[in-house]
Amino acid sequence: MAAAVRSRAAAWFCLCLLGLPRRAPAFAPQPAAGPGDGLNVLLIVVDDLRPALGCYGDKLVKSPNIDQLASQSVVFSNAYAQQAVCAPSRVSFLTGRRPDTTRLYDFYSYWRVHAGNYSTMPQYFKENGYVTLSVGKVFHPGISSNYSDDYPYSWSIPPFHPSAEKYENDKTCRGKDGKLYANLVCPVDVTEMPSGTLPDIQSTEEAIRLLNVMKTNKQKFFLAVGYHKPHIPLRYPQEFLKLYPLENITLAPDPWVPEKLPSVAYNPWTDIRQRDDVQALNVSFPYGPLPDDFQRQIRQSYYAAVSYLDMQVGLLLNALDDVGLSSSTIVVFTADHGWSLGEHGEWAKYSNFDVATRVPLMFYVPGMTTSSISRGERVFPYLDPFSHILGLVPQGQSKKVVELVSLFSTLAELAGLQVPPVCPETSFHVALCTEGASIVRYFNASEQNVEEEKDGYDDAYRCVNEEPVAFSQYPRPADTPQWNSDKPKLKDIRIMGYSMRTVDYRLTPRLLLEGHSRSRYSFLESQATQPLRSQRNASPGQRAAVNLKKGFFSQQIA
Repeated sequence: MAAAVRSRAAAWFCLCLLGLPRRAPAFAPQPAAGPGDGLNVLLIVVDDLRPALGCYGDKLVKSPNIDQLASQSVVFSNAYAQQAVCAPSRVSFLTGRRPDTTRLYDFYSYWRVHAGNYSTMPQYFKENGYVTLSVGKVFHPGISSNYSDDYPYSWSIPPFHPSAEKYENDKTCRGKDGKLYANLVCPVDVTEMPSGTLPDIQSTEEAIRLLNVMKTNKQKFFLAVGYHKPHIPLRYPQEFLKLYPLENITLAPDPWVPEKLPSVAYNPWTDIRQRDDVQALNVSFPYGPLPDDFQRQIRQSYYAAVSYLDMQVGLLLNALDDVGLSSSTIVVFTADHGWSLGEHGEWAKYSNFDVATRVPLMFYVPGMTTSSISRGERVFPYLDPFSHILGLVPQGQSKKVVELVSLFSTLAELAGLQVPPVCPETSFHVALCTEGASIVRYFNASEQNVEEEKDGYDDAYRCVNEEPVAFSQYPRPADTPQWNSDKPKLKDIRIMGYSMRTVDYRLTPRLLLEGHSRSRYSFLESQATQPLRSQRNASPGQRAAVNLKKGFFSQQIA
């Protein structure tokens, strides 16, 4: 009887995917080889950036420099993080392993000690002759990267962190009464800030300095630059508010908590509640809405912070032109996860919703995403967001569903390095492998219609495996919102939501974790591997089908 129920559950999901006529994108196969040896890599990682960019169709935000990069890149419109919180996401895509393999769901363990001595993406480039450099927030600082940003394993020299970073959460936001507060909404006069600057400005300056050093030394480099904004507090130069008059700011299109939303799926945005300006509103926990006018202020400041970020990216890419390296450098732009801006009554990340897991992702590859570029040719002239209106169409756009965990293998292939092998089912003992397949095969590929499948559904896995899927996950301490629902420590995690995204649908099973007397890690390992013991060569789509057949799932609004 139970087997029949599980079988019907899997069949039900197949029918959801294939029961109606639909158009699914398909891509022509591409040659496996990248542009070859010798290309540098500039990896730009942004904190908490959803695809609120002009090149992603946002008609309000002003992001001319990032849009210009997109116009020379292949842009993925359906890219997803593996967990919508900083440390787990960054460790995942920098190691090429999923959170269940890094065993990091919070901020308080170092994967080399608690999971396995996994190689990282920059480490792999370093071992293949690259000078590897880290500026700003690349790894999440603290225990999760061994208080060293994984130096010296990953980086050739100690990573750079801006000196102004330590003031991020201080009382530097001037209120209407003239006093200083630790606010969420925090436009500032930069000249009044400690040291007269902001962290992302310092990171841009250091990255430009390193580009000049690399030009002089003529060494191949892997330079990762991590920007803080638009992470909270929304602290940015106040002049960017002029780009977004408050009367032009609308509420989220769905700003209410859905009636049938499972309470376990809700993110009660506890970090925002700790800010002085939010505390002053006395919003009830957990579902009390923020006042409409304050919602507009948050959205206004988020957009302003994005335009401030765009300026930094523009200055950095302009410097790449200045040193004559645009024709020999791969540029990747992405974020560690998205951010809710009031959709379904939520703010911040900390969930499996699309607004929290979906990220911008674009690759600029000289001679591959663009025509041949001569040395010294300007590709990224700086564009002032206050005066420039850009309407460029991306060079290539893919609707394929992709994952950040694929970054490692993708960049290795693009740089002409040997792509690391696919991880075996249990890979805690394997130093070099990846759980994300290279997505280079999707570059410069045209979409075409796919005929509706006319065969039966006798194979429980086939319907899931027809198109790529993305997996995300998020832990909870309980079924209902708690003070630690957003960032539960490992010992407090009782529920894990696993979310699967196809091009058309999202499904989020909920696994109740029992047996707390046992080691948390060993229990999760057994839960993750047990269904696959008879499916050693299972694809991610097959894994999803197996998990669906457990029967413990609930739908979540995409």
